[in-house]
Amino acid sequence: QEQSAGIEQVNQTITQMDETTQQNAALVEEASASARSLEQEASDLAAAVAMFRLGDDDAGSEVLIQDRVARIGGSPAAQPLVV
Repeated sequence: QEQSAGIEQVNQTITQMDETTQQNAALVEEASASARSLEQEASDLAAAVAMFRLGDDDAGSEVLIQDRVARIGGSPAAQPLVV
């Protein structure tokens, strides 16, 4: 009887561990999807910002912005917008 109670406790603990593992796996998938989404949004934002330039004094920064966008996988606008 004592052995049976011990085995039952082990079974309950294993069941709890299994449930926790499944919950953790779901959270990891959710976090991974969020990270991919955020990465895409960051790339889109970098590409959108790359089209802006403050003026002729900022000509060097356009190259820096395009380099940064290229590194994160975005594509800057063909012609920068001078503001």
